[in-house]
Amino acid sequence: MKKNLTFIAMAATAILCSCGSNESTTTEVQETAKPNVKIAKVLAQEVAQTEKYATTVEAKVKNNIIPNSPLRIDKILVEVGDNVKEGDKLVMLDASNLEQLTLQVENQRTEFNRVAELYKVGGASKSQYDAAKTALDVNEKALKNRMENTVLVSPIDGVVSARNYDNGDMYGGQPILTIEQITPVKMKVNISEKHYSKVKEGTEVALQFDTYGNEVFNGKISIVYPTIDASTHTFPVEITLANSDRRVRPGMFGYATINFGNAEHVVVPDAAVIKQAGSGDYYVYTYKNGKVSYDKVIIGNRLGSNYELISGLESGSDVVIAGQAGLHNGVEVNVIK
Repeated sequence: MKKNLTFIAMAATAILCSCGSNESTTTEVQETAKPNVKIAKVLAQEVAQTEKYATTVEAKVKNNIIPNSPLRIDKILVEVGDNVKEGDKLVMLDASNLEQLTLQVENQRTEFNRVAELYKVGGASKSQYDAAKTALDVNEKALKNRMENTVLVSPIDGVVSARNYDNGDMYGGQPILTIEQITPVKMKVNISEKHYSKVKEGTEVALQFDTYGNEVFNGKISIVYPTIDASTHTFPVEITLANSDRRVRPGMFGYATINFGNAEHVVVPDAAVIKQAGSGDYYVYTYKNGKVSYDKVIIGNRLGSNYELISGLESGSDVVIAGQAGLHNGVEVNVIK
């Protein structure tokens, strides 16, 4: 019996010694298994506050060429793509009644002059004079209208962008031609109301178009609309591009980048920024007193190999730029150079 008790005591002692040894070994492994990370100190700096807006090019002015009465089209003098100047003849309409109306006005003018002479010497009444004057005015306006409606001219310098009829067609409601002014062209974008006080007419705008890749064109804000949309909290502005070489055409898709001034924000290496899967949230690991914390940040513009942070991090913080795999909030780490 004593032998059995002695054996049990020795076994228990061995087990306790064994457990103590394993605990010590585990502690040593934990101390040596701290993740290795690299860190970088981040600071606040002046950052240009730019925003990019998608936009589509429009003609500065667009005119539809339409007669003021339904006449037969005698001849269209231009084709789609032709450049025209203000006052250039575009369309000749049926002039069959023009000569007759011209003769009628000449006769009416002669009659008015006769009545006017008689009125001066008392040979015609005031009512007769007024009636002759009214008849002449009506016919002169009709003649002017017919002349303007016989030869249609361009109201602007531009390019013919549409033709809807052929020679000999009867005008039927659609514009005969469309003329668009493309020097300059314009674009519209909607800007957040928070920028309203910063946007002025004449502000320069960097423009890029899919057709021309990364090439930048210089435009300016020409109109700032005076009201803000209550549902979207945005306001429209109109941007004008001189387009003297006519490379940019209505309908082109592009982007307008507007600078709203500078602000002091923390800038971090892009290697420090982690996008959380399944959301639009961004985080960084910050290092302090041997541990890391997982902090949510709001990113702004990308600045080469860095990101501007709108909020979430103080200037002078240390952030992890390598070794994030396997980290979690509050874990102790080894910093390596």
